[in-house]
Amino acid sequence: MLYFVYILESFVDGSLYKGYTSDYMRRLSEHNEGQGRYSSQKKPWRLIYVEECDSKRSAIIREKQLKKYNRRYIEWLCCQGSNKLRNQNG
Repeated sequence: MLYFVYILESFVDGSLYKGYTSDYMRRLSEHNEGQGRYSSQKKPWRLIYVEECDSKRSAIIREKQLKKYNRRYIEWLCCQGSNKLRNQNG
């Protein structure tokens, strides 16, 4: 089973949320429906980054790495080829 790490950006204040899942579109919907203590206060959210991982373990490790990075790095990362959203949109 594939897993993904994802980054959301809040339309309310621009804050970022990083997580992992096997279905990032479902998770985006859940965040925007207010499921989750942190994310419910800052909805609506938009998906800005999705990275594919080979396993749940690698997704968890990558999520922990992403949580350490500053906004400037995240903005750079969103423009890289590892971002599935970038690849889908050309």
